[in-house]
Amino acid sequence: MTSAPMSGRKAQAARNDELILRAARAVFTSDPGAPIAAVAERAGVGISALYRRYPSKEELLRKLCGDGLRLYIEVSERALADDGDPWEAFAGYLRGIVDADSSSLTIKLAGTFTPTEELNTLSARASTLATEVHHRAVAAGVLRPDMTVADIALLFEQLASIKLGDEERIGQLRHRYLTLAMDAMRVPPAHRELPGPPPKDEELGARWIPG
Repeated sequence: MTSAPMSGRKAQAARNDELILRAARAVFTSDPGAPIAAVAERAGVGISALYRRYPSKEELLRKLCGDGLRLYIEVSERALADDGDPWEAFAGYLRGIVDADSSSLTIKLAGTFTPTEELNTLSARASTLATEVHHRAVAAGVLRPDMTVADIALLFEQLASIKLGDEERIGQLRHRYLTLAMDAMRVPPAHRELPGPPPKDEELGARWIPG
């Protein structure tokens, strides 16, 4: 059964919402103190259209973090449902979380708004699943046992801090260093060709050039 197509007004509202959320993520992970007007400007929508959907900055931040937690939960549940090779299931979880980039929200937005009970519930669920994924990999003998859940959480934050070039280049570099980390945490240790080219001096130096 297919869902009925949305009316023109509903379809436009859905497009605006997608634009707003994408813009909000970019704006607030760059500057958590930015005004909500900066989101409307980046999204190319009127401030009134934004306020109709999200009456306050706090509500918009809660939405971003809620979506990030739901995606984290989805990736974790998919890994736990994978009955194939234990290492590949765990590696898929690591890659999925890096691609979801929920750690960028943690780094920038933690402590900037008051969580709701729903967010607390989602956070607890995400934490429980992360622990289950970790314990399963250790029990299968594919993850070094001295690598803790907290270690992996901070590894995700370290990878999320890599921001050189456009989105494609950022993804390349994050997966390059994730692969390096995975080779070190795997039992037995692996040695594979790293994905993506290493950063160039020009890329590193460009960070010091005023934008």
